[in-house]
Amino acid sequence: MDEREPENDNVLLNHKLLLEEKQINEEYKVWKKNSPFLYDLVVTHALEWPSLTVEWFPDIALSDDKDHTIQRLLVGTHTSDNAHNYLQIVSLKLPTENEFSAKEDANKESSVYSNQSCNIQITQRINHDGEVNRARYMPENPNIIASRTVAGPVYIFDRSKHSNVPSDDGICKPDIRLVGLTSEGYGLEWHPRIHGKILSASEEGVVCLWDINSYTKENREIEALQSYNGHSAWVEDISWSAVHDAVFASVGDDKKLLIWDTRDNSPMTPKFTVNAHSREINCVAFHPTVEYMLATGSADKMVNLWDLRNLSRKVHVLESHMDEVLQLQWNYSKQAVLASSGADRRLMVWDLGKVGEEQSPEDAEDGPPELLFVHGGHTNKISDFAWDRNKEWTLCSVAEDNICQVWQMV
Repeated sequence: MDEREPENDNVLLNHKLLLEEKQINEEYKVWKKNSPFLYDLVVTHALEWPSLTVEWFPDIALSDDKDHTIQRLLVGTHTSDNAHNYLQIVSLKLPTENEFSAKEDANKESSVYSNQSCNIQITQRINHDGEVNRARYMPENPNIIASRTVAGPVYIFDRSKHSNVPSDDGICKPDIRLVGLTSEGYGLEWHPRIHGKILSASEEGVVCLWDINSYTKENREIEALQSYNGHSAWVEDISWSAVHDAVFASVGDDKKLLIWDTRDNSPMTPKFTVNAHSREINCVAFHPTVEYMLATGSADKMVNLWDLRNLSRKVHVLESHMDEVLQLQWNYSKQAVLASSGADRRLMVWDLGKVGEEQSPEDAEDGPPELLFVHGGHTNKISDFAWDRNKEWTLCSVAEDNICQVWQMV
């Protein structure tokens, strides 16, 4: 009897997985059927390997026929079976607003575009050691790209000095190595205003700050300016204040939100310590223009909003995710709009200006009044997403199902 119990457990587990897969597929079919009425644009592209990271480059150009814009994305790879990993630059051609209007007038429906009308191609690959956990370009010079490795170092690449086609040997040749961390991590962010400063975080519970301005041809390995050791577990994410140059936030598996001031000579003692969630905290984001506001997302399925002037209590809680919240990002031009994504395969767009609005019982069944939109186009955990700075309601999301989606809600 006892010998058969593990076998029975496996049968039950397989049955549960099959039911989950069936449910996911049914939900996707419903989403696909309804997408023409929910979106102005949906482009779905299957990558060869899943990407754990995505970011829009700031440049935008108009095609020769003036019917499309040409933009670029920064993505990575997460391969298996000893396949090579790469940093990747993706070029995509998207229809202009005029094309939206023309197609909508012709169809009398939402202008959802096919992949054929929106060309997506990888234009540059750069060899990388292991999967790319996160990649971000320097705000002042988008050719300078930082990547978080599965090991300790942060790599800095000047993409203009690398061939568009990588060498077959798979050898990674970063232009600079930032040393000081010794284990895996995800948190990575350039300073939004001070040239060359960058933060990263790791599994060992440490946040490091570097300044790449100390780089020379003879010194391609740069030690951290400072290491911050306030967390007792994995530091999942970090975020610079968009207003105060010396202030940043860090969050981790110890369920804490820490606020740091780089002017203090106390790398063990943060300015503020907040028991911010009931489970691990995966992400943090300072508001890009509102001085004191920041948001945190957690494995407790909640997005908490905070005011630095009073961290003793939350300003508001956003509740609708069915699994842990993995990423957050504020909209660049809509001050009250925040997006969050999670392991529930959903990307949610929130409008904080609608908090507290009255709802009918029917509307309340779909979520709180501040829940503006739910994107359901992925069939696996959403790894990362990014708002397009050039088109205020356009996003790109990448998931563990290898899918990269560019979309704009109606």
